[in-house]
Amino acid sequence: MKRIGSLLIFVAALSACGADTEGKDKFGITLYKFDDTFISSVRSAMEDHNKDKAFLNFADGQSQQPTQNDSIDTFIVEGYDGLGVNMVDRTAASVIIGKAKEADIPIVFFNREPTAKDMNSWDKLYYVGAKAEESGRIQGEILAKYFKENPKADKNGDGILQYVMLTGEPGHQDAILRTEHSVKALKNAGLSVQQLATDTGMWQRVNGQEKMAAWLSAYGDDIEAVLANNDDMALGAIEALKAQNYFQGDKMMPVLGVDASAPAIDSLKEGFLYATVLNDSVGQGSAVLDILTELQKETPDLSSLPHTFTDTKYVWIPYVPVTQDNYKDFMKK
Repeated sequence: MKRIGSLLIFVAALSACGADTEGKDKFGITLYKFDDTFISSVRSAMEDHNKDKAFLNFADGQSQQPTQNDSIDTFIVEGYDGLGVNMVDRTAASVIIGKAKEADIPIVFFNREPTAKDMNSWDKLYYVGAKAEESGRIQGEILAKYFKENPKADKNGDGILQYVMLTGEPGHQDAILRTEHSVKALKNAGLSVQQLATDTGMWQRVNGQEKMAAWLSAYGDDIEAVLANNDDMALGAIEALKAQNYFQGDKMMPVLGVDASAPAIDSLKEGFLYATVLNDSVGQGSAVLDILTELQKETPDLSSLPHTFTDTKYVWIPYVPVTQDNYKDFMKK
């Protein structure tokens, strides 16, 4: 596997060497894995925002931190001007930071936030992302409103919201905070809640479908709502619900996700997904490139960018609720 990973990196390097990079900034962008729905949308946003001004070379981390580290080595050897890094393991950033610092190549981390200690270890490190607790809070508030406005949502009439929770990758800050704050928002809205089951779906649709099918077998109609840390897992849960004849007649189940991916918006339009929360891939992708580009100037001025910096290093892109009332506003985005 190591040899295969090295070969892929070598092929990427050859591709970069053959490209027309004369007079352009060269940015190496490494993603934790290419086939993640949200991360692929960030990549597309970067390519659209770039408009061929800089040379962008994307590397697939394949969910393997050593593979991502090898990509960084290749970018450094090839003399890239800046690095955009979506960590495989957010706690392992110190190795990458050490390599970049030695080569004096700035890094903009995104989506997966390194520890505060790592971020403070060098002055040429930045982070672009969204506050995961905000998405959890919004998700919980939407579900609380639904439960209060629809008495039939309390299927057993016990005054308690019984829910199941599909969580993302263990240890990922988004999974931890979305889970915690969605439930906190329900309680802050005055609801009594009971978690019937929770398990990681690793952000994947197929896992969401499998977990939901198992929970339906175990709990059946006792489940009154589904909370998922992202849209892919929510859409997987919906497939399992469809197989049990939900979304037909009065047989309803509110399923809520996060990201507002294109498939999720389609599901909202069709009346399956109840709500999601926009994780702004366009905002994040453009901010990463804007920062990397500004840092190439002789006298960089980050204050000239259309982004607000917190503690000089962090750019936080706000989340937005997406429901039946406003999903059309996001269909082209």
